Amino acid sequence: MKQFNYRVFIFLVAFIFGVGFSIPTIAHFVNEKYDFGKRITLGLDLQGGLHMVLGVKTDVAIESKAKSIATSLKFSMDENDIIYDNLSIQGNAIKFELLDNDDVAKLKGLISKDIQGVLIKENGLNFTVSMSPEEIAKTKQNAISQAVETIRNRLDMYGLAEPTVAKQGEDKVLVEIAGVKTPADEQRIRDLIAKSAHLQMMAVDEERAARVTTMSEAEASSFGDVILKDVVTSQPYLLKDVPVLDGSMLTDASVGYNQSNQAVINFELNSQGAKIFGDFSGKSVGKRMAIVLDDKVYSAPVINERIGGGKGQISGNFTQQEAHDIAIALRSGALLAPVIIEEKRSIGPSLGADSIEASLMALTFGFLAVVLFMAIYYGVAGVIADIAVIVNIFLIVAFMSLFGATLTLPGMAGIVLTIGIAVDSNIIINERVREALRQGMSVKKALNDGYSNGMRAILDSNITQVLACIILYAYGTGAIKGFALTLSIGILASMLTAILGTHGIYDVLLSKIEKSKNYNFWFGLGGK
Repeated sequence: MKQFNYRVFIFLVAFIFGVGFSIPTIAHFVNEKYDFGKRITLGLDLQGGLHMVLGVKTDVAIESKAKSIATSLKFSMDENDIIYDNLSIQGNAIKFELLDNDDVAKLKGLISKDIQGVLIKENGLNFTVSMSPEEIAKTKQNAISQAVETIRNRLDMYGLAEPTVAKQGEDKVLVEIAGVKTPADEQRIRDLIAKSAHLQMMAVDEERAARVTTMSEAEASSFGDVILKDVVTSQPYLLKDVPVLDGSMLTDASVGYNQSNQAVINFELNSQGAKIFGDFSGKSVGKRMAIVLDDKVYSAPVINERIGGGKGQISGNFTQQEAHDIAIALRSGALLAPVIIEEKRSIGPSLGADSIEASLMALTFGFLAVVLFMAIYYGVAGVIADIAVIVNIFLIVAFMSLFGATLTLPGMAGIVLTIGIAVDSNIIINERVREALRQGMSVKKALNDGYSNGMRAILDSNITQVLACIILYAYGTGAIKGFALTLSIGILASMLTAILGTHGIYDVLLSKIEKSKNYNFWFGLGGK
């Protein structure tokens, strides 16, 4: 009974695994109609897509932060029965007047307790609460970081495969999305990215609302109001500048339908938002409250009773697609600062096809050159090394398919480089074996000597390269990550195929090699 050869078993399992999980990718690559199982997605440079550089308007983030502080301050003063008047926002400062001298100490106490990052100036009973320089700098950085995270979340929810979203420079965001093929898809993605999704509930100034058509922006501002227009009819509304609550208190948003079967957006608020919403609606029965999204009024219903539960609805003659995209934007969070598209470049599928053709040509010629060299110089040992390289390529494709990884042009370069690295391991082993044979060792002893002595050099080299790949993946972006991932998978696979796989094949062929004694045939030129 033959002894179980674990090396052959592992190599066969690796081969079956590699081929099996590579089939979906290979089939789809041959014909796009074959779309089953997990497969590799081609990157922007290989299949075309959209490249954008976005500018982040951090000054708007500061204004929004000031409004958020004003909302919190107003809520805290109402909760603590502090009487105030003429509350308004000017830049990053909130100005108001206290009506009772006894409330001064109470106000300072609640600000120090509930509101961080502000400076207080007082002139009698007139107060100015402004953001500190440190808070302004922090808000700018947060706006950029949050823009990156929010845009990435939106694109993930949209269902795009591995979009690249990364900070570029001081105040810009790089976005690369593969597979965007039609102008309609491109426009929809641009709208989704650029949408601020800034939700606000704002009270209508009922006292002056009748004059809104003749009132200027400056006059409205003098009353602490702002004029915003209806998203459908462009009817102007005079609204209190300080919102009742904003989208930071939102916990969920989903598409629903009203009684007329029109698409609407249902939303839910957190506990603080629900309390503010309930308290305000209870005090404002008979008055209107506007639901504002990105400075456009979607509805301004009259409050008939106290609204509890923290749930609401946004209606605005949405199509199903519009409602879906707005719900995505609301769920992923509002952008602290709006973004503008500073650079846009569409990469057509034909250019991607040219890149694929050139890459495959390089891969094919590189592979054939290595295969021929190994077979000519090392004989059967070279052919065994070539088999290991083929299995290695299958393993790379299989693992990348399982991970749902994106293959980019640098990733293709990583595969080509992996072929050289895999062969390098076999060259080290083959040279050790040939050296041992020249010294008169038996084939079995020469093979064991070659693998044991070559192992340390191979491990040292490959571990160093994997560490470099880990650093590249951790700190790189986009194409660099793709290169690092492909190369690291290839290196790890080559250790399996070059060390275990080829050794297992030699174990099977050992008796034939010993009988023939034609080491020049088995191990190439220079053999004994």
